Amino acid sequence: MGRPRGFDVDEALECAMLVFWKHGYEGASTAGLTNAMGISTTSMYAAFGNKEKLFRKVLEHYTEGPSAYLARALEEPTALGVATAILAGTVRTTTRPANPHGCLGVQSALTVSDAGQEVRDLLVAWRDDGYSRVRERFRRAVDEGDLPPETDPGLLARYLTTFAYGIAVQAASGVCRDELQETADAALRSWPIS
Repeated sequence: MGRPRGFDVDEALECAMLVFWKHGYEGASTAGLTNAMGISTTSMYAAFGNKEKLFRKVLEHYTEGPSAYLARALEEPTALGVATAILAGTVRTTTRPANPHGCLGVQSALTVSDAGQEVRDLLVAWRDDGYSRVRERFRRAVDEGDLPPETDPGLLARYLTTFAYGIAVQAASGVCRDELQETADAALRSWPIS
């Protein structure tokens, strides 16, 4: 029987998440990760496996934490409410002073080399899952008469998710929260009404 872990796994994931979020997948070194988590390399490998497996756990942690606004937004009673909550959540999450600016799922994918293909594929699937969930919610909105019958749920979901990822990139570039929220509000003024 092995020794009990001498660190809090959730706390270590939170610290690793911030390193990946700030530096991207490839920019996050093992030394930087273990230093931030306050554990040895041996402990990291024993608890999480390699860097890629750690990143997978971090992405789950991010999805259930900072990015959980998506799941809450999908519960809004109207499609416009969904879109408003997604964009507000994106602006809030990507500009929070205590966190790196931008989106972990976007930042980490932008600089992944061929060696990181599995991580790139993971992030493509992660973003695709978000898109699919939004598309299905908008399909329901069309079926319920909340969106005009001629609305293409896939196109509308692609528009919204692309816009949200654009907000994340702009936030990472230093565009302030107020300006990003004004931009989101402007985009929502052309929302299809039934």
